[in-house]
Formats: sequence, structure tokens, C-alpha cells
Amino acid sequence: MGGTRFIVAGSFIDGSGADVRRNVFLKVEDTIITAIGSAADLPRQEGAAIDDFSHCVILPALVDCSVSLTRSPSVDRQVRLAADEAGLAEMAAMVERHISYCHAYGVLGVAASDDLTGLVEHYQEGMAQGSIIDIRTSGGLCRSLQDCAAGNPAGGDFLKIGYSGNIEDEEGSYPRLSQEELCRILEHKGGKKAVVANGRQQVAEALAAGCDAIEQGYGMGEDNLRKMAEQDVLWIPSVLRAKNGLDGAGSSGDVCCRFSQRYVAPGKPVPGAEAFWKKMLAEQLTQLRLARELGVRTAVGTGAGSVGILHGESMAEEMKLFIKAGYSLEETIRCASENGAGFFGMEKLGTLTVGRKATFLIARGTVQQLPRKLSYLEGIFVDGAPSVTYHKNPVKVA
Repeated sequence: MGGTRFIVAGSFIDGSGADVRRNVFLKVEDTIITAIGSAADLPRQEGAAIDDFSHCVILPALVDCSVSLTRSPSVDRQVRLAADEAGLAEMAAMVERHISYCHAYGVLGVAASDDLTGLVEHYQEGMAQGSIIDIRTSGGLCRSLQDCAAGNPAGGDFLKIGYSGNIEDEEGSYPRLSQEELCRILEHKGGKKAVVANGRQQVAEALAAGCDAIEQGYGMGEDNLRKMAEQDVLWIPSVLRAKNGLDGAGSSGDVCCRFSQRYVAPGKPVPGAEAFWKKMLAEQLTQLRLARELGVRTAVGTGAGSVGILHGESMAEEMKLFIKAGYSLEETIRCASENGAGFFGMEKLGTLTVGRKATFLIARGTVQQLPRKLSYLEGIFVDGAPSVTYHKNPVKVA
């Protein structure tokens, strides 16, 4: 893209954690931000395009650090089973659909736990035109030495190690790695980052073995949080998993997480489920609050693809839980953009500053309306120009 473009914002959040700036302009040249200043000092440059978003907030594109693109979040068990058994063409169509959902809600980067071989390559060519989100994949979840020996270390951008089950899973649903096996995997990870989940003892062992990030970490406790702060280990708390479990506790544990049109699937309540999830949610929010105080580097990851947790749309709900735990809006946006982009090497995403790519979101209204307004964006800019795939009012085609 050639030429110069000036973009005016009523409010500007750069993603570094710094305070909101009012009435700001961005100067963009050849996809790069070359200047940021007060709108009162906007240069008058002949032939330069000026986009006036003085009624809006500009903020960085979002990064979801915990996604499965090949899993359906449907509350209908038959739909999920059909997705699991889908052929290559059906699976590719579902991945495309989930990618489009992410893009529509401003999630332009994801860390996926799937093996996406053969499913997304044909989208990569369009990245420069903004027709795809930036995807980092683990090449599949490592749950055993055999998984890693089968090619995961060679085939993915990072390692995702299932050292214990998701908080939703029944205990013992699959064989657990031993600490010795975990150490062996991490010793041979090469230059890749390793993300490990979950639980108090498992987190302690993962930290001792040299992991780079902890996902979930339910019940891991203050000692582990302090070690994570000391070792600069990233935490992806996935609080929404517990919130979603609590919302669905009244009817068989299944709930649709489409928050604008919430409904609960029919079914018999699971005894003790409400008390369990209420405790899990409260504990995770307390841990997140403590992590902020201790200076633990945190990032937003929704677990999209889990039952009821929708791709893209759930990002704003996870951000609301960060704010509930005591993070400021600016800190939350840093966790939802720069922290994840930096960890997973997404060079085109992250903090909006001079010298970086002009890729950002435009939310109509005031700062006080965030993150709710992320569910209906005014626009998305990719490399300094409006996204070719985002439409504020999409046209439905029969």
C-alpha cells in the first residue's frame, strides 16, 4: 500500500498499559505507523487521506491465546460428535467459519491447540490483504511421549502439553505424563515455547521443568504465582471456563455462551455442580487479582471451541473477568493484545506505536463502553487500510 494516511481517534489505547489518550492522530505510511500526536496538531499534507474516527476508540487487534479451531462449541452433543467425525472438506469449512468469527470480533491472532495441517495453508496467501487472522498452532496436544515423537515438536509453532486435564474434564480421562516425561519433552523442545496446564502440583512440576507458560492453573496457589513472577512465565488463566460452567450448572452443565442471547440447554442438573463452579470461579478471580499484584505476566485465552465458548465473541467476556479481578481497562487490553502477540511471535500485532504495523480495531462510542462494544465494531484496519473481509453490516446471501 502506497501513500500517506491520517487516522483521527477520539480516544486511543495503544496496548502498552498506558492511560487512554484523547483526540489523537495516527500517521500511516506504507502500512507502518510513522507518527502519533495530538489531533490539534494534525499536519495538512496535500493528497493524504484523512479518516475521521473522532467519535470512536482505536485499540490494538486482539489475540486469543487458547483456541481450538477444529472443535465445535455447540451445546448440542450430536453437533459436536459430527464435527469430531467430519471429513477433510467439512473440517476445512468449519475452520474457515471459526476464523471468520474470530475476525468479526477483532481477534486477529490465535494460538490454536489443533493440528491444522492442510486446513489453513490456502488462507496464508491472503494475510497481507487482511483476509486471515494470524494463527500459531501447536500441531496438536501433547499428552504423551508418543504424541511428541509423532511429530508435534517438528510440526507446530509451539508446544501445548496436556500435563493434566482441562478443568471441565473428568479426572483420569486420559493417561497423565510423568514429571520425568515432561522434563524430557521440555529438554528437546528446541527454540519453541511450551504451554502447560493445569492444577497446583502439576504447575509446580511444570515450572521446575522449565515451561514458558501455564494455561488455566486452577488451584495452583500463591507459591506458584510467585515463582511465575520470578521466572517471567506467562499465565493464561481462562477464567471464562469456570464462568461458563457456573452459568450452565442448573441444567446438565451445558450452556450457550452467546451472551447477547444466552440460553441454557435442557437437562437434569448435576448434583454439586453449581457449588463446584462457583468455588472455582471465585478462586480463579482471586488468583488473577493476586497475579496482578505480584506482577505475573498474563494473557487472555478463552478456550474457544470448548462447549458453549464461541470463537471471537467470547473474547470480550474473558476481558470483563480480568476487569472484575481488578485489572484496569488499559491493563486488560495489554493482556488481550501485546502480551499474547509478543509471546507467540505475532509481529504484525501488539502495541500500537511508531514503527509498528497499523493494524487496529475501531469501536464506536466511549472508552467506558469497552469491552462490550467489541461485539459490534465500527471497523478493522489491517496494515493501514480497512480490512477487506470485515463488514459492519454483513449482507446475508442465500
